[in-house]
Amino acid sequence: MALDSGTISEPGNGTPVVAAPIAKTVPTERVHHGDLFVDEYEWLRDKENPDVIAHLEAENAYTEARTAHLDTLRDAIFDEIKARTQETDLSVPSRMGDYWYYSRSFEGKQYGVHCRCPIASDVEGIDAWTPPQLEAGTEVPGEQVLLDSNVLAEGHDFFSLGAYSFSHDGNWLAYSVDNVGDERYVLRFKDLRTGELLGDEIAGTAPGATWSLDGTHVFYQTVDESWRPDTVWRHRLGSTEPDVKVFHEPDERYWVSIGATRSEKYLMISVNSKITSEALVLESDDPEGEFRVLLPRREGVEYSAEHAVIGGEDRFLIWHNGVVDGVKAENFVLADAPVDDPSNMTLLLGHRDDVRLEEVDPFRDHLVLSYRREALTRIAVWPLTESGYGERRELAFDLELFAVGMGSNPEWAQPTLRIGLTSFITPMRVFDYVPATGDLLLRKEQPVLGGFDANDYEQHRDWAMAEDGTRIPISLVRKKDAAADAPKPLLLYGYGSYEASIDPSFSVSSLSLLDRGMVFAVAHVRGGGEMGRLWYENGKTLTKRNTFTDFVSCARHLVDTGITAADRMVADGGSAGGLLVGTVANLAPELFAGILTNVPFVDPLTSILDPSLPLTVIEWDEWGNPLADKDVYEYMKSYSPYENVVSKDYPAILAITSLNDTRVLYVEPAKWVAKLRATKTGDAPLLLKTEMSAGHGGVSGRYEKWKEVAFEYAWVLDTVGLAGA
Repeated sequence: MALDSGTISEPGNGTPVVAAPIAKTVPTERVHHGDLFVDEYEWLRDKENPDVIAHLEAENAYTEARTAHLDTLRDAIFDEIKARTQETDLSVPSRMGDYWYYSRSFEGKQYGVHCRCPIASDVEGIDAWTPPQLEAGTEVPGEQVLLDSNVLAEGHDFFSLGAYSFSHDGNWLAYSVDNVGDERYVLRFKDLRTGELLGDEIAGTAPGATWSLDGTHVFYQTVDESWRPDTVWRHRLGSTEPDVKVFHEPDERYWVSIGATRSEKYLMISVNSKITSEALVLESDDPEGEFRVLLPRREGVEYSAEHAVIGGEDRFLIWHNGVVDGVKAENFVLADAPVDDPSNMTLLLGHRDDVRLEEVDPFRDHLVLSYRREALTRIAVWPLTESGYGERRELAFDLELFAVGMGSNPEWAQPTLRIGLTSFITPMRVFDYVPATGDLLLRKEQPVLGGFDANDYEQHRDWAMAEDGTRIPISLVRKKDAAADAPKPLLLYGYGSYEASIDPSFSVSSLSLLDRGMVFAVAHVRGGGEMGRLWYENGKTLTKRNTFTDFVSCARHLVDTGITAADRMVADGGSAGGLLVGTVANLAPELFAGILTNVPFVDPLTSILDPSLPLTVIEWDEWGNPLADKDVYEYMKSYSPYENVVSKDYPAILAITSLNDTRVLYVEPAKWVAKLRATKTGDAPLLLKTEMSAGHGGVSGRYEKWKEVAFEYAWVLDTVGLAGA
């Protein structure tokens, strides 16, 4: 492999300039629908090839050399994150059975410690649901350490906890661990009465585990060669007999999962493609019984189901996007039906164009509806009465931007509802809502040390106009003294795929940007779910280009309104958001000083053309099938970042990837950077950093993650001229 190396000169700041690695070219022909594409860097796909590893290591060395002058700034940002974080802390306890469950963090430890303590026997009524006020630095009477992730991570460069599931009686814990980053877990079982591990050990599982009601069996999933969870197994605790395959989905478009209803009366297998759903149910007290189909799948219809007791009768709650009164219910409707005849549905909530129903969580005495309206999440509580349904109440919050959602509510019959509320300037607040009285009881606010005051910052909703006249929401957050007339440095984040919504959330680390005068913005582009199902539908398959042009429209709006300037703005996106910013780098490089991207999906056509790659067939409903459809092939080729690299000036680019990522393979950014380096003009820095022992989520361990954030933010600040701020 041809690699230039060595120090060639020194710029004005005294930092040695190391020559960029130049990847060799090995022409590989790809022919589809009569189109010939010559891929000169496809050879980088073989990570068993020593030349490939040598190239990635050379890129890492180059990136390290080109960012060495930021060491002091990185250290400062890391120290700021650390100083603002209460390192020794614990979560708000959640009641389940006879115990309060919570997790602890300790100064100097990378991972959490999971614990429980007994519920006091001398309290009754609502007081019995008031979590104990545990102090982070004091011993808790009767505390039992259930799982110490720091111990499990010892001797490993990577650690991820997958399943963490208790039997109904609280005697058993099923947990799984990934020590590589490839999202294949080893499932184990612990007797919480003795602390002993069973000899049962199941390798190669997907993350979850679901118990039968009597705690004798555990259901889990495995994946196929393309990483698709496709099979559900039943394991009898302590048995040496082979596990039983209870369900297998052969259609590669579908993803399989298993769980229990909130009441724990039923086990439920969910089978989902991007556009079609099916559920199978089984009484949880009959774990060796046969699952039965709740409603047969119908192409293009998605549904979810839960169990509720309405007026003393067991019923299934079903929310779906099928046809109602001759009209497709794009944003979903809610119905209920008898458990012995789920097709006999009674409509409870009709379709609304402005409200996207997302989840329904039934409790013994009420339902919780989670939905979004006006690009914000909402929660409403709907009481259940002896005669049926009471009057719904939406919870209101005095914030322009916020995100609210369900917290940990493991019990079916409980007089309180745990919820979480946050915003860009509001640290996470944990409340217990009391449906009977309407009281909202604050249990904890995320501590932020170092004199943080939310009143020093402001958040705001703005709107840009897309090419076709659609209004695109933009969320903005900044320090108040940064709201002057002069354009400010700005980090513009976007995602725009899979109906994923980028909701307001508080970030301790982002204060290191805001306090230095940067503005943080989110472009809520089509392809996401912020504005409902049609917002998603108009940013996928053959309308995908809207995702990219919406982002460009948001960037232009921010420049035209004087909030920022093109030479002071950095675009940021990861995974499918990496596709977004990678495409935008080709469409409008003049609008940005830099492009930051993590595990970017920048070679989508090559991946989606190969059914043997992880998740490809499942993805056809998102992007289209370029193998079968020439129009899809040509459309994807027209926006693919890798295939549209041309000889022109690009912004500074930092691409970060992981060698063991099973979702977006490292080869995509490796090829993209190699082609950019050989093709682009100008002297803006082009950097690739590969984590050699991590997966899709990047490095593990909170201190390592803080270091990674500090690395990225230092680069961003340097790119917009704030490295000395």
